[in-house]
Amino acid sequence: MKTLQQLLILMRPHQWLKNVFVFAGLLFSSTWHNLALTHQVAVVFAAFCCISSLVYVINDWIDREHDAQHPVKRLRPLASGQVSASSASILGLLLLITGLWLAIANPTLLILLGCYLILNLAYSWRLKQIPIVDVSIIATGFMLRLLAGTMAVGIAPSRWLLLTGLFIALFLGFSKRKAESFHPPAQQRVMLEHYPSELLNTLMAVTMTATILTYSLYATSVEAQAQQGERLVYTVPVVIFCLFRYAYQVHRGQGEDVSRDLVRDPWILLGGIVWVVIFLFSKF
Repeated sequence: MKTLQQLLILMRPHQWLKNVFVFAGLLFSSTWHNLALTHQVAVVFAAFCCISSLVYVINDWIDREHDAQHPVKRLRPLASGQVSASSASILGLLLLITGLWLAIANPTLLILLGCYLILNLAYSWRLKQIPIVDVSIIATGFMLRLLAGTMAVGIAPSRWLLLTGLFIALFLGFSKRKAESFHPPAQQRVMLEHYPSELLNTLMAVTMTATILTYSLYATSVEAQAQQGERLVYTVPVVIFCLFRYAYQVHRGQGEDVSRDLVRDPWILLGGIVWVVIFLFSKF
């Protein structure tokens, strides 16, 4: 039972929250009432959960010796020895087979999943050590999710939605690096020495501003007005508030684990609820 628990931890299921990006196209195109389409997107979500967990397993296997020397990461299943390399290999193989099985009938999804896997393997192997490139790859992963939830299931992706998704992914990536910079020197990534605090502040400000601008332009676009009416416009202040609140939390040393920290702050959670209420239930 303990081994199963450690294998589950190794998969990092809390990170599956990032995969909800695949539902963006379904939500903003107002096609969630189409059960067949919703089922297809749910399959995409499940496939990305499998492949993203596979990436974490591979990454932890590659970094196991280095993590064993880290005061916090040494508690990870592979670094601590609670999960053997053979068990992790079997788990990784099962995740790969399941992910491919879920996507086998969708060539576009297979290609996007393949790109995601290759990109993340390159990130784990070397590219995460190159400033700007590392965050760009993280953002590309989010964009692949967005495309998988649109192009792969026959939903035409909005250009404004793609731009908004790109900038918010970059904002979250640079926010993660900023949050990591608050750790004691012994716990920091070596590459953080290439990210001066002023640079990270600038990159966060630029990408947050771009997110607000592109989302606002999308909310007021002819396309969005035709699909959603005025209600998206009324969500703009909510999005701005949530971004500001998240930036505040990052500068307090939080935000390293986006999936956890987004749902830990009650004000961001409240903002998310308000956004959903306006978007789904308002009559604007």
